[in-house]
Amino acid sequence: MASLEVEGVTVAYGGNLALDGVGITAERGRVTGLIGPNGAGKSTLFDVVSGLRRPSAGRVLMDGRDVTRKGPARRARHGLARTFQRLELFGRLSVRDNLLVAAELGPGRRHAARLVEEIIDRIGLAEVADVLADALPTGVARLVEVGRALAVRPTLLLLDEPAAGQDAGETERFAALLRSLAGDGTAVVLVEHDMGLVMSVCDEVHVLDLGKVIAAGPPEAVRRDEAVLAAYLGES
Repeated sequence: MASLEVEGVTVAYGGNLALDGVGITAERGRVTGLIGPNGAGKSTLFDVVSGLRRPSAGRVLMDGRDVTRKGPARRARHGLARTFQRLELFGRLSVRDNLLVAAELGPGRRHAARLVEEIIDRIGLAEVADVLADALPTGVARLVEVGRALAVRPTLLLLDEPAAGQDAGETERFAALLRSLAGDGTAVVLVEHDMGLVMSVCDEVHVLDLGKVIAAGPPEAVRRDEAVLAAYLGES
């Protein structure tokens, strides 16, 4: 069973359709990519999946359970966690305390301090664990956001441009982390403009353009798709 199923989701802003009958799936143990040009509807879709926006039509299922009318808190209790395109860290808290805030709200709160140290070690934040979030470079700050999402022990993880601001070495380590998370049985959904990362780490890629899915499949097939080349890569 897929961890996430989005079926026929439509979102309208006035007379314009931000999403038009969109359907995607994401399975546990796999990294699913969601790509497309700016304004294609990727972040809007994440808002629908995470419960921040209710669709005009369609539904969202998590592990077969219809959560379309459930709010973000209920979906979080069902195992969903998300990062945002715009950084949302607590700037005057240390990296460790940013993670601790989330861990103390999650299912592992009885062992929150231990869980935080495990996450710090796993994603390579030991050198900055006591640094205030406001003092971090963007690439590291985004990694802290991922760590904070992991602190609630998600089964479905939505990542919105998490590699923005990372250098080549950081991106390579981040790719390894994504594979590791999928290997643990997490369903990872990745919105990202770094095509090298997407093509190297994703098991399946969905492509949005003007609110519609124009292609879906393994990365190599999507890379060669003529509609994708025309709409996203600017080729014909």
